[in-house]
Amino acid sequence: MNHLCYPCPDRAAANAEPSTKNKEPGTEVFRPEAGKFPPLEKALSYRGELIFVDHANRRGSIRVQGSGMFFRNDPHPFAMLPYGIVRYHGAPADLRDIPLGTVMHVHAFLPLDPKTSAVPVLPVDSKKADANHNRGAGIFPAENHVLLLEDEPSHCQREGLVWKLKEMEIKNHAGMIIATRVPKKGSDAKATEEKLTFDAATRIWRGRESLSIEELITEGAWPADGKKALGNQPVQLGITWKPTPDGIFTRFHISDIWLDDASMQRAAKNQTETHKAFIRSRWMAAWIDNVEYGKFGRATITATLFGGMDPSLYADFTKDSSALMNSVANTLKHTHGAYGPAHMASKGPILDVIKLPGEAPLGSSGIQIKFETDLIIEGIRPARIVRVRPASWPQAQVPREEYLQGDLEERFPSPDIFPKY
Repeated sequence: MNHLCYPCPDRAAANAEPSTKNKEPGTEVFRPEAGKFPPLEKALSYRGELIFVDHANRRGSIRVQGSGMFFRNDPHPFAMLPYGIVRYHGAPADLRDIPLGTVMHVHAFLPLDPKTSAVPVLPVDSKKADANHNRGAGIFPAENHVLLLEDEPSHCQREGLVWKLKEMEIKNHAGMIIATRVPKKGSDAKATEEKLTFDAATRIWRGRESLSIEELITEGAWPADGKKALGNQPVQLGITWKPTPDGIFTRFHISDIWLDDASMQRAAKNQTETHKAFIRSRWMAAWIDNVEYGKFGRATITATLFGGMDPSLYADFTKDSSALMNSVANTLKHTHGAYGPAHMASKGPILDVIKLPGEAPLGSSGIQIKFETDLIIEGIRPARIVRVRPASWPQAQVPREEYLQGDLEERFPSPDIFPKY
C-alpha cells in the first residue's frame, strides 16, 4: 500500500502565476520574485536528514523532522534557488559535498514560478497538514525552494551557538552523550538537554589531529566503560541520523566532534579549497540587472554576482580584464553550447567592478560587473541567470549532465524521479 507523502496539490493554485499568489484568502503568503533577493527572515526554517541528491540539477530530498516518528517521514523534495547557498563545515559547498544522512538546517520559500519548478509543487498550507501514521505535522512544507542549506556546525557558527557536553556513557566504543546547544555568550539556563548517540566511527578532531574513540580511551580522556561527566565542554558537532534499536524515533547521531576552534577552522579551510576549485571549473553564477543593446550584436551588460563564495573568487573579477558569459537555467546548468560552456559564450572585457552600497542580502555578493560583448546570445536578458568566467580561470569542459545543449525544455532527469509515497 502506498502511503501519502504530500497533500494532493490544488492544480489551479499550484500553476498560478507568482504575481497572483502572494496572498491566499485569509493567509499571508510570501513568494520570491525574479530579480530580487528574498529576505532570510521571511523563509520557513526546518531541519532534517539529507537522503537524496541530484547535484547536477541542484535538488534532492530531505527527511523533515516533525512532531512524530522520524523514521516514518517520507522523503520531501527540495530545490536550491539559483542564488541559494549551501554551507558545510562552516564553508561554501555544493550539494555533491554533503554526505547522505547529514542533518541539515533548511531556510526555504515557495517556488518563484510553480509552472517551472524542478520539484513537485505543494499547496501553500501543506506545512500545517497532519501526515498521520504517527508522523505528525510539518513534514512536507510547500516552502521547498531553498535560500540557505547548512549543516550543524555551519548553522551554529552563523547563529553564534556552541554545543556543551555534559555527560557520556560508553560501552564497546559506542554510547550516548547528553549535550545542550547554547549561545557562545550568555546564559544557558534555559537550554534543553538532548541525548545523541556516538559509535566507533565517530570522528574526533583536535587541532591538526584526527582521533578515534579508541584513541580517546587510550589517552584516558574517556573511559572504556561506564559514565563520565564532561563538565559542559564546548565543542562543535556534526550530526546525522541512524536507526535506533530501543524505540526512540527521533534521536540523532554524532558523526564528528570538533574539540577546538583550530580543528573547526581546518575543516572549513579544506572545504573552502574544494569549493573554490569547483566554482573555477563551473563559473560564477550571477543574474542580469540590465542590458544596453548596441548595433550588430554588441551590448553592455550589468550583472550581480551571487553570494556565499570565498572572497578570493570575487577578487578575480577585475576591471579591464576579459571574461566569458553564458546563459544558464535556474538549476545553473549551461543552456548554450553543444560541447561545453565556452562554445557559445559571449566574450569581452569587464568594464567595471562595482561594490553596491549597504549590506548585501543573503544570496547576493553585493558586487556588480559591467561586461561588454560584441556577440550577445539569446539567454542574456534582464532577470535571467548566467555564469561568468574570468579569463584567468581554467577552461574546463563540464560533464554531460551539467548542460542542456540548447534545449531549454530539457530536464535531466524530470521531476518524475521523485516518488509519490
